[in-house]
Amino acid sequence: MLQKPRGTRDFLPDEMERRRLIERRMREAARRWGYREVCTPDFENLELFTMKSGEGIIQEMYVFEDKGGRQLTLRPEVTAAVLRMYVNEGKVLPKPIRWCYFADCFRYERPQKGRYRQFWQFGVELIGADTPSADAEVIMLADDTLRSTGVTFDLHVGHLAPMKHLLSGLDPGDQRAIMAYLDKHDPQGLEAALVEKNLTHLAEPLAALGECRTVSEVFEVAGDVPERARIEETFSLLDSQNIDYRPDFGIARGLDYYTGMVFEGFAKNLGAENQILGGGTYRLAHLFGGDDVASCGFAIGFDRVMVSIGDFTLAHEPVVGVVCTPEGRARALEVARAFREAGIRAEADLMGRGMGAQLAHAAKTADFAAVLGKREVEAGTVTLKDLHSGEQQERSLEDAIAEVARHGAC
Repeated sequence: MLQKPRGTRDFLPDEMERRRLIERRMREAARRWGYREVCTPDFENLELFTMKSGEGIIQEMYVFEDKGGRQLTLRPEVTAAVLRMYVNEGKVLPKPIRWCYFADCFRYERPQKGRYRQFWQFGVELIGADTPSADAEVIMLADDTLRSTGVTFDLHVGHLAPMKHLLSGLDPGDQRAIMAYLDKHDPQGLEAALVEKNLTHLAEPLAALGECRTVSEVFEVAGDVPERARIEETFSLLDSQNIDYRPDFGIARGLDYYTGMVFEGFAKNLGAENQILGGGTYRLAHLFGGDDVASCGFAIGFDRVMVSIGDFTLAHEPVVGVVCTPEGRARALEVARAFREAGIRAEADLMGRGMGAQLAHAAKTADFAAVLGKREVEAGTVTLKDLHSGEQQERSLEDAIAEVARHGAC
């Protein structure tokens, strides 16, 4: 028996309905802020991602050569693809551009709970606005989007400028090495690296920076960095809107990618693999042949959100099983269509069962049975049977539809 590929999943109807519900909530949150959905190809030129992240990322990707000899890859993330699309299609659009996406991505890595080889991301890209207000809007939208899902989370917000200021005297290689240890929260590795590079004088301020819980404390540690006014205004805007976040200037993600503000979200019930959100300001378009436009965005790990939320009861929508005699099949199709046009799910027999077998099956899958015997067909009525209470009554089709609709979603 063939099995699904490792790191992928099958989703049965109940789970798909839960996923679509949360997906709709996220899309609606972005819509309210003026972000419109875009879609990019599932596969892109390999260079799109190596140009941004280097050749080392290839081992984590699904890379293949097409029949024309072109090196392609299934997308490992969506931001680069969206910025490629901006360069190809969107440079003349009025700015700022507010785009969002919901897409599956692919990475060749060891599967584990909440981490798969095919996974889904919801994300936002704000292109062409380089202001504290733009930074604050994206953070507030991220907060709004996560709250719409019902997940419980902690939001951390920081800025790379103070840390870069502390490391400004180092060559780029040493900066990257130290930032990598900070990003991995590896104090032992960081201490060893600082000793090896004779940079132990940085240990205390780097540790203190990660402990700062107010913006003013940050500048006491890092000094008066050039971006101070922008940082203060961004955090002031967040505070004015009562956003529940923790200042975290120890965030060290993406030194070569992010240019300033960074933020992360952590689910409170996922243990070690609990990051569900990451974002910040960046500049990518110029790498793909476009202008050096400021951008800000985030991506939410949809699968981890769903793991965090767990199973929940879906609102039940009534189902009608249309039961008929052989001579009533044409009328049964008309009745089923009338229920469906009223927005009610209706299922007709496809197995050629007798009336008794049809009712027995409907009792397993439906809430009501619309019975069409010879009398109902001739009179243009239906006998509507409540399969939970057993009550039944012959009604006009319009009254039967109204009765089922009265029960609605519950």
